[in-house]
Amino acid sequence: MNILVAGGDGFCGWPTALYLSKQGHDVSIIDNMFRRKWDEELHSNSLTPIATLEERVAKWKELTGKEIRTYDGDLNHYDFLREVLKREKPDAFVHFAEQRAAPYSMIDREHAVFTQVNNVAGTLNVLYGIKEIVPDCHLIKLGTMGEYGTPNIPIEEGYIEIEHKGRKDVLPFPKQPGSFYHLSKVHDSHNIMFACKIWGVRATDLNQGVVYGLHTDETELDPVLVNRLDYDGIFGTALNRFIIQTAIGHDMTVYGKGGQTRGFLNIKDTVRCIEIAAENPADQGEFRVFNQFTEEFSVLDLAKMVQNAAEKEGLSANIAHLENPRVELEEHFFQAENTKLRDLGLEPNLLTEDVLRGILRSVFDHKDRVIKENVLTNVTWK
Repeated sequence: MNILVAGGDGFCGWPTALYLSKQGHDVSIIDNMFRRKWDEELHSNSLTPIATLEERVAKWKELTGKEIRTYDGDLNHYDFLREVLKREKPDAFVHFAEQRAAPYSMIDREHAVFTQVNNVAGTLNVLYGIKEIVPDCHLIKLGTMGEYGTPNIPIEEGYIEIEHKGRKDVLPFPKQPGSFYHLSKVHDSHNIMFACKIWGVRATDLNQGVVYGLHTDETELDPVLVNRLDYDGIFGTALNRFIIQTAIGHDMTVYGKGGQTRGFLNIKDTVRCIEIAAENPADQGEFRVFNQFTEEFSVLDLAKMVQNAAEKEGLSANIAHLENPRVELEEHFFQAENTKLRDLGLEPNLLTEDVLRGILRSVFDHKDRVIKENVLTNVTWK
């Protein structure tokens, strides 16, 4: 297939583009390089040194003979997007091109407005572009499990059957997002569902859990292909932050009691899930939702797992409980369905002690790049 990966320079997008190219798909990337600019804004960096996108795709072609075309531009510039769609005529549009950090969206009014305008308007442009230029194109949109929040009932995959006052219906699962970023994803989902209904767009919404890990088979082929790894208090996920904090001798910082439970998956499973969605497209007019995670852990569970793995590597790791800067339940029920991707062939890479020790060793090689004052967040929801 011809597959366009928007946000293909980012943490999920880059390894996805490489994996799809290796599998024989014709891949192109759209990216406006905002993720690199946010490093400059926040005086932060990737733990791993990352090459330019031009250097990355050139090295990939040198190693494999496969070309990945690149387009430097913004989904919020509709004329640009239309021209790319006309040129590429993709069979699938993989949409990673959004501001993805809850803390970034909560810094202040300006960052909240930017997050919602960038994410929601960009996705609306993609929907109009598909309608006008490539109506058969399958939109594969990265959502988030954070759309659901933490309801006191099991979380279904997108929809729930409701019986109310003697009548039944199948309705979208209720959304309880926890940040302006997560709200933007909810707006995306509603807009995509509406576009499927009125225009016959075909779309798969992948409500992804927290992604961990660094390497895929493709990014390990050469140092120029290495993926980025975020550790700071804005873009760094809990597990990656705990590993980096351990590597530099910093306390692992658990927010509050640490009972916050979420779905997790390995970066290797992220790229495989995209492939599965692309090769098993939604029907015309169908808005399909997959919960994209493989395991559930509490934040404190993760800290203890990292602590045990660190001890096996000869490192000591202390767990510190900090006042929670977020407004969220710290102890709650969490049970979510995740069968649809497995039914289509996903074989999960689970979070074992060996996996954690491998990530720790990779991180240790680059620990001199850590900007220590960035490992704690100064953003509060309150």
